[in-house]
Amino acid sequence: MDLGIAGRGAIVCASSKGLGRACAMELARVGCRVVVNGRDADRANATADEIRAATSAEVTVVVGDVGEADVREALLDACPTPDILVNNNGGPPPAPFETLTHDQILAGIEANMLTPIALIQRVAPGMASRKFGRIINITSGSVRAPIAGLDVSSGARAGLTAFLASAARRYAKDNVTINSIQPGIFDTDRIRVALGKHPDGVEAAKAARAAAVPAGRLGTPEEFGALCAFLASARAGYIAGQNLLIDGGAFPGAF
Repeated sequence: MDLGIAGRGAIVCASSKGLGRACAMELARVGCRVVVNGRDADRANATADEIRAATSAEVTVVVGDVGEADVREALLDACPTPDILVNNNGGPPPAPFETLTHDQILAGIEANMLTPIALIQRVAPGMASRKFGRIINITSGSVRAPIAGLDVSSGARAGLTAFLASAARRYAKDNVTINSIQPGIFDTDRIRVALGKHPDGVEAAKAARAAAVPAGRLGTPEEFGALCAFLASARAGYIAGQNLLIDGGAFPGAF
């Protein structure tokens, strides 16, 4: 299927690894010009080289934490009129509810709610004037089914989801869509590090987690990237204000 976005400019936040990298790779594969971002310069540049080698796409690297205002400005300098924005950022580490401090909660809200809102406020009006825009927020399946220990992440991402619901309807008439993807458990570096604490090792922990998923396995980053690319496509203009769960059937609800 021709997604109709060849030549479009895409900013993909926190895209040097994991699900963000998969989104950048797939957008490049379908012909987009991509801005890759990450805090580790070596990793970000290596990812950009890998994307260029695999797709021959134009890839620009912006190093830094997207939570910092000057890094967001650098992203917009690299792509002043983006057609596609993929908001992504690492979540706060797991912590027991009783131990969470005021500063920890504020840091999570800043990273996982306020930062994406700030970028959307900058790019959405221009997208509307050009009559094309695709904004995709990578949130979490924990927005729909909160996970103990991830209270800050779940709360901040749920806040982002609710905050953007009105804006998504406002901009839909201008062919600017705002949607989120809610990932379940995917086979990424982040989950492998988390599972590495299991006493029986990573592979045993992965098998146990996979057994709890109706699909019988963890998701692959490539699957996630493909969904992101479709939501970013010209074909997806009638999908607005939606939260797409991609978890292999793990969430048990009918709706």
